[in-house]
Amino acid sequence: MDTLRIDCGTCAVRGPACTDCMVTALLGPAEGYMELERDEVSALQAMTAAGLLPPLRLVRSVSRLPPPRGEDEWFASDQGVV
Repeated sequence: MDTLRIDCGTCAVRGPACTDCMVTALLGPAEGYMELERDEVSALQAMTAAGLLPPLRLVRSVSRLPPPRGEDEWFASDQGVV
């Protein structure tokens, strides 16, 4: 899959973790969801690695089905949260 879907409305830590999340840093408090293409994810990954952005703090509930193969790989491996 070449897109990453971020749904802030279903984030398990919404509220407490929002102030130090990439989405809030870029867009302010987010409603709904957004889909990022591969090149956008690469750019955000580079900015996070360089310390220009906080990491994505998205935490999905445990009842969610596993993501399609490829989705969330860099968020999960770099940040330890998905």
